[in-house]
Amino acid sequence: MEKLKELYKKYKEILFYLIFGVLTTVVNYVLYLLFAKIFNINYMVATVLSQIIAIIFAYVTNKLFVFESKNLTKKELAREIISFFGFRGISLLLDMGFMYLFVDILNLNDAIMKLVSNVLIIIANYVFSKLFVFKKKTNIKE
Repeated sequence: MEKLKELYKKYKEILFYLIFGVLTTVVNYVLYLLFAKIFNINYMVATVLSQIIAIIFAYVTNKLFVFESKNLTKKELAREIISFFGFRGISLLLDMGFMYLFVDILNLNDAIMKLVSNVLIIIANYVFSKLFVFKKKTNIKE
Protein backbone atom coordinates (compact mmCIF):
# COMPACT_ATOMS: atom_id res chain seq x y z
CA MET A 1 0.00 0.00 0.00
CA GLU A 2 2.89 2.33 0.80
CA LYS A 3 4.37 1.65 -2.65
CA LEU A 4 1.06 2.65 -4.28
CA LYS A 5 1.00 5.91 -2.31
CA GLU A 6 4.57 6.61 -3.43
CA LEU A 7 3.70 5.95 -7.08
CA TYR A 8 0.58 8.11 -6.80
CA LYS A 9 2.53 10.98 -5.30
CA LYS A 10 5.27 10.65 -7.92
CA TYR A 11 2.91 10.50 -10.90
CA LYS A 12 -0.09 12.46 -9.59
CA GLU A 13 0.52 15.46 -11.82
CA ILE A 14 0.78 13.38 -15.00
CA LEU A 15 -2.19 11.23 -13.98
CA PHE A 16 -4.36 14.28 -13.29
CA TYR A 17 -3.16 15.93 -16.51
CA LEU A 18 -4.21 12.84 -18.46
CA ILE A 19 -7.60 12.73 -16.73
CA PHE A 20 -8.32 16.41 -17.27
CA GLY A 21 -6.70 16.31 -20.70
CA VAL A 22 -9.15 13.59 -21.70
CA LEU A 23 -12.03 15.60 -20.21
CA THR A 24 -10.86 18.72 -22.07
CA THR A 25 -10.67 16.67 -25.26
CA VAL A 26 -14.20 15.38 -24.66
CA VAL A 27 -15.44 18.96 -24.14
CA ASN A 28 -13.60 20.10 -27.28
CA TYR A 29 -14.72 17.16 -29.44
CA VAL A 30 -18.35 17.08 -28.33
CA LEU A 31 -18.68 20.82 -28.84
CA TYR A 32 -16.99 20.51 -32.23
CA LEU A 33 -19.49 17.84 -33.31
CA LEU A 34 -22.37 19.91 -31.92
CA PHE A 35 -21.28 23.04 -33.78
CA ALA A 36 -20.17 21.34 -37.03
CA LYS A 37 -22.68 18.51 -37.37
CA ILE A 38 -25.80 19.65 -35.51
CA PHE A 39 -25.67 23.41 -36.13
CA ASN A 40 -23.90 23.03 -39.53
CA ILE A 41 -21.27 25.63 -38.68
CA ASN A 42 -18.18 25.62 -40.92
CA TYR A 43 -15.64 23.16 -39.51
CA MET A 44 -12.97 25.85 -39.01
CA VAL A 45 -15.38 28.11 -37.08
CA ALA A 46 -16.52 25.06 -35.09
CA THR A 47 -12.85 24.29 -34.35
CA VAL A 48 -12.26 27.79 -32.99
CA LEU A 49 -15.47 27.89 -30.90
CA SER A 50 -14.96 24.44 -29.39
CA GLN A 51 -11.29 25.14 -28.70
CA ILE A 52 -12.00 28.45 -26.91
CA ILE A 53 -14.48 26.80 -24.54
CA ALA A 54 -12.13 23.86 -23.99
CA ILE A 55 -9.26 26.26 -23.21
CA ILE A 56 -11.29 27.95 -20.47
CA PHE A 57 -12.20 24.54 -19.02
CA ALA A 58 -8.54 23.46 -19.22
CA TYR A 59 -7.26 26.59 -17.47
CA VAL A 60 -9.51 26.09 -14.47
CA THR A 61 -8.82 22.36 -14.13
CA ASN A 62 -5.07 22.69 -14.74
CA LYS A 63 -4.71 25.53 -12.25
CA LEU A 64 -6.72 23.90 -9.49
CA PHE A 65 -6.14 20.16 -9.86
CA VAL A 66 -3.18 19.35 -12.09
CA PHE A 67 -0.48 21.88 -11.26
CA GLU A 68 -2.13 23.15 -8.05
CA SER A 69 -0.99 26.66 -8.81
CA LYS A 70 -0.95 28.95 -5.81
CA ASN A 71 -0.33 32.13 -7.81
CA LEU A 72 -2.66 34.55 -6.06
CA THR A 73 -1.14 37.98 -6.48
CA LYS A 74 -2.55 40.03 -9.32
CA LYS A 75 0.81 40.11 -11.07
CA GLU A 76 1.38 36.35 -10.79
CA LEU A 77 -2.18 35.57 -11.82
CA ALA A 78 -1.97 37.93 -14.81
CA ARG A 79 1.30 36.32 -15.98
CA GLU A 80 -0.20 32.86 -15.57
CA ILE A 81 -3.41 33.70 -17.44
CA ILE A 82 -1.62 35.54 -20.26
CA SER A 83 0.92 32.74 -20.74
CA PHE A 84 -1.72 29.99 -20.51
CA PHE A 85 -4.03 31.58 -23.06
CA GLY A 86 -1.07 32.61 -25.21
CA PHE A 87 0.27 29.07 -25.43
CA ARG A 88 -3.24 27.70 -25.93
CA GLY A 89 -3.57 30.22 -28.74
CA ILE A 90 -0.54 28.55 -30.31
CA SER A 91 -2.30 25.21 -29.81
CA LEU A 92 -5.39 26.61 -31.52
CA LEU A 93 -3.29 27.65 -34.51
CA LEU A 94 -1.72 24.17 -34.61
CA ASP A 95 -5.22 22.63 -34.46
CA MET A 96 -6.48 24.86 -37.27
CA GLY A 97 -3.41 24.14 -39.40
CA PHE A 98 -3.81 20.42 -38.82
CA MET A 99 -7.52 20.57 -39.72
CA TYR A 100 -6.85 22.65 -42.84
CA LEU A 101 -4.13 20.28 -44.06
CA PHE A 102 -6.00 17.05 -43.44
CA VAL A 103 -9.55 18.18 -44.23
CA ASP A 104 -9.19 20.82 -46.96
CA ILE A 105 -6.02 19.63 -48.66
CA LEU A 106 -6.13 15.85 -48.14
CA ASN A 107 -9.95 15.55 -47.98
CA LEU A 108 -9.98 13.30 -44.90
CA ASN A 109 -12.91 13.00 -42.50
CA ASP A 110 -13.11 16.10 -40.29
CA ALA A 111 -14.49 14.29 -37.23
CA ILE A 112 -11.65 11.74 -37.24
CA MET A 113 -9.01 14.38 -37.94
CA LYS A 114 -10.34 16.52 -35.07
CA LEU A 115 -9.84 13.59 -32.71
CA VAL A 116 -6.29 12.94 -33.97
CA SER A 117 -5.49 16.64 -33.70
CA ASN A 118 -6.72 16.71 -30.10
CA VAL A 119 -4.33 13.92 -29.09
CA LEU A 120 -1.38 15.86 -30.49
CA ILE A 121 -2.59 19.07 -28.87
CA ILE A 122 -2.81 17.37 -25.43
CA ILE A 123 0.88 16.52 -25.62
CA ALA A 124 1.90 20.01 -26.76
CA ASN A 125 -0.25 21.64 -24.08
CA TYR A 126 1.30 19.56 -21.29
CA VAL A 127 4.77 20.65 -22.34
CA PHE A 128 3.70 24.31 -22.59
CA SER A 129 1.94 24.21 -19.22
CA LYS A 130 4.67 22.34 -17.38
CA LEU A 131 7.59 24.37 -18.71
CA PHE A 132 6.13 27.84 -19.09
CA VAL A 133 2.74 28.44 -17.49
CA PHE A 134 2.51 26.65 -14.14
CA LYS A 135 6.21 26.28 -13.45
CA LYS A 136 7.01 25.88 -9.78
CA LYS A 137 8.87 28.64 -8.01
CA THR A 138 12.29 27.75 -6.74
CA ASN A 139 13.74 29.40 -3.71
CA ILE A 140 17.41 29.11 -4.51
CA LYS A 141 19.61 31.54 -2.60
CA GLU A 142 22.89 32.48 -4.13
